[in-house]
Amino acid sequence: MNMQSAMRNCFFTMVAVVCGVFCASSSFGTQDPGGANPATTGFKVAGVVVSSTTGTPLKDTRVTLVNTRNRREAVWMITREDGRFEFAGLGAGKYSLEGARRGYIPAAYEQHEQYSTAIVTGEEFDTQNLTLRLVPMAMLTGKVLDEFGEGVRDAQVRLYVESHRGGATRVTSTNFAMTDDQGTFEFTPLGPGKYYVSVSAKPWYAVHPASQTADAATNAAVDVDRSLDVAYPTTYSGGSTESEGAEAIAIKGGDHAHIDIHLSPVQALRLIFHVADNGEHGFQTPIFQKRSFDSEEAAPTEGMQQISQGVFEMSGIPAGRYSVRMPGNGSEQTAYAEVQLKQDGQDLAELRGEPAGRVKLSVKVPKDEPLPRQINIGLQNDQHRMVAFNQLDANGEATFEDLAAGKYGIYLFVPGKAYSVARMTSGDTQIYGHEFNLPAGASQEWNVSLATGRTKIEGFVKRGGKAASGVMVVLVPKDPETHRDMFRRDQSDLDGSFALPDVVPGSYTVVAVEDAWGFDWSKPALLARYAEHGQTLTIGELIQGAVHLPEPVQVQPR
Repeated sequence: MNMQSAMRNCFFTMVAVVCGVFCASSSFGTQDPGGANPATTGFKVAGVVVSSTTGTPLKDTRVTLVNTRNRREAVWMITREDGRFEFAGLGAGKYSLEGARRGYIPAAYEQHEQYSTAIVTGEEFDTQNLTLRLVPMAMLTGKVLDEFGEGVRDAQVRLYVESHRGGATRVTSTNFAMTDDQGTFEFTPLGPGKYYVSVSAKPWYAVHPASQTADAATNAAVDVDRSLDVAYPTTYSGGSTESEGAEAIAIKGGDHAHIDIHLSPVQALRLIFHVADNGEHGFQTPIFQKRSFDSEEAAPTEGMQQISQGVFEMSGIPAGRYSVRMPGNGSEQTAYAEVQLKQDGQDLAELRGEPAGRVKLSVKVPKDEPLPRQINIGLQNDQHRMVAFNQLDANGEATFEDLAAGKYGIYLFVPGKAYSVARMTSGDTQIYGHEFNLPAGASQEWNVSLATGRTKIEGFVKRGGKAASGVMVVLVPKDPETHRDMFRRDQSDLDGSFALPDVVPGSYTVVAVEDAWGFDWSKPALLARYAEHGQTLTIGELIQGAVHLPEPVQVQPR
């Protein structure tokens, strides 16, 4: 069951509807023409809410039961001292069971990522002994210290989290904070996971003079002690100045973790670059970025000064590994380079970079559909990092500039709609899929034809002949390496049922894998052994609506 929007809406926007209509003993979904008490007829959903870490029953928890076919049909109650809840008088159907309590992370029954297991009522299902587990919120605090052991104020602290969404392990930025006067910071609330921290700051005493500094009044050279021309490199948890060496901070539910990060100054670099006289259009400065896990972030630079005609100097840059984009002059293209900067006074014109590329995408939806008002389009590199993002204009076009050479995948984000790239054409070249190669300095134009997901695949998961709930179900496209945007997932409900929505035409294999949350299931090498025992099917161009699998999908061990 997909929970992408369920948890966002349930505990806040639903309250106004629920509170005016239902109470703790409310019922819905049962019709009793004989006039019997609805609380004594129909089905029950009952159980206990507990802490996931201690198993302690949780009183004063708001438990909500929502009809999955119509989320406006919802009832709620507050758990008793023993953490128990009960909803009676229910009709046969599927219900989302959700809980929220102060100090805990709101969650649905057996929730993993945005998926959960729906409760199915019926004579053959035990729905009166459920356990709804809530994870207590965690906290991470810390202190940033300089080389003298003093707290660093106004340091920029960034929090990263390891994610397995989409079947690939990534580490991405999730929060940001500034240290106070004592150098302390705090991130809360946090869920269980593996976290990392980076710190960027400036020494309070640092001075970054140009190579030739003169007093404007006397035109006399100003001598500045080079020992003050220092900077703090970006520093990660564990003390590394590169994200590859960062230490993970493992946080469990309810933890109050604390770390100290010590900063050490290094000699700041002064880098020279040249610009052409572009008149009223001014000039562009080099762009410095630093790789932090799975993203590129702007690198700190302290200042820029002109030292001669057309020659400028950037200062305050700590030595390290950067990607640098040098703007072109006149007809020259922007140059892109990944370099280890360690030489003071280096001329950026001497960097061995390669020209950056450009891509124009013209997107075409199926003929019988209007172009949505808003289509956001992103490019992922071969490391599955989103490196560029844009919005299509009214003509369905978007242009990406200053791209490094490499392989890119196209991903679309449309509110309330699912599209996949069916094919791409450029002149006589045609690609079936959403990935293309961009050579250094190339300028490409692609016509991108989209396919709409109009099919829903439904089926059941079984283990040893019995319905298996809480199992991850994956729809694996043929040639998954080049069709990553065609994957679909769900989690089986209490009766073993699942639904994979918005499926586009193509050939697939459906697999069900035990305890697969949190590993890189999208890697072809890992999928191969599961796909061998999955259930294959083909969705044709004309197939719409629900497709029911004729046989149950058997659970495979991880």
